[in-house]
Amino acid sequence: MEHYLPDILIVDDTPDNLRLLSTMLLESGYKVRKAINGERALQAVTARCPDLILLDIRMPDMTGYEVCQALKDNPATRKIPIIFISALDAPMDKVLAFDVGGVDYISKPFHVAEVLARVESHLKIRLLQQQLEEQNAKLEREVEVRRKTEDALRVYLHAVSHDLRNPVIGTNMVLNRLLESHRDEAQLTVARALVERMATSCDRQLNLINSLLDTREFDIQGITLDCQSLNFYQLTQDFIADWQPILEKNQVTLAYQIPPDLPPVWADANKIWRVLENLTANALKHNPSGSRITLKAELSLSAQCLRCSVIDNGVGIPPEICQGIFELYKRGESLRRTGGLGLGLYLCRQIVESHGGEIGLDSTPGEGSHFWFTLPISNRM
Repeated sequence: MEHYLPDILIVDDTPDNLRLLSTMLLESGYKVRKAINGERALQAVTARCPDLILLDIRMPDMTGYEVCQALKDNPATRKIPIIFISALDAPMDKVLAFDVGGVDYISKPFHVAEVLARVESHLKIRLLQQQLEEQNAKLEREVEVRRKTEDALRVYLHAVSHDLRNPVIGTNMVLNRLLESHRDEAQLTVARALVERMATSCDRQLNLINSLLDTREFDIQGITLDCQSLNFYQLTQDFIADWQPILEKNQVTLAYQIPPDLPPVWADANKIWRVLENLTANALKHNPSGSRITLKAELSLSAQCLRCSVIDNGVGIPPEICQGIFELYKRGESLRRTGGLGLGLYLCRQIVESHGGEIGLDSTPGEGSHFWFTLPISNRM
């Protein structure tokens, strides 16, 4: 790539000054253009903006002050640094030079080393300003893209959640009426058990949909928890009963390794159900039929928390995708083919951390993935 040479415009009506300054700057590795009066200077700037201007004050027809003012009045040229070089040495001359927008003032006769030092200094300052402006513009674009994405997501979640509520409410009403109408019929015991399970699932689904409506508030106000002393063994038993048809449909073998004598945890049952649901759905979504899922829970070494795991023996996740997988929208390219918004694991992290726990992933490509999270042991009886 060709090395960039700063472009400097020298404006002076004295040919000797033009030659001296031009030779000095060329030998120092700068590109140089020259103008013998103010009108020519403005034409040169219009043709191509220089990186810096060395400007004399005393010139016929148009003074250096007027040239500087014209450039500062134009949005396209107002950021060009202008160094005045003049024989005028009165304090008011310098004050006026800075008032019209000059960045520096060098008195004639000038010293070559001084001019070069000031030129280099102001070029560096201008370069830093440009880099800062570019960085700010980039950040503003990123913030705007993120804002639009989050707004669109919130609208989507809100609309979808509302659209889902109506059929679930309707189904739940029908099931409850069916239960009421067959309350005393002993011959429908088996059917009643199935309908009760369906009604419970509808209630849980409605709770999840309602929680989706609160998702847009997570990052602003945090997650609201309804924590109680929770039997994790019983919760997972109910969870497996609900998910058994889905597991069978996907020909998934479930290994259940949760002892019934675990101490209770202090947690929100609906939110933890959602974590289990997201982690299990994630394992089903990204692994082939016939895989194995292990649901496991054990006390931590310090016995201060319960460590819960959802483990599969599927395709695994590459290290570059594991990093940041619990961040918003951080799905790997290889996972995008399955669809979805990439919210599930992000919401899992939000829920677990709101309980004071931790969540993590250990995975080896080709061997499977181990998602784990911790919950605090309940000290309330």
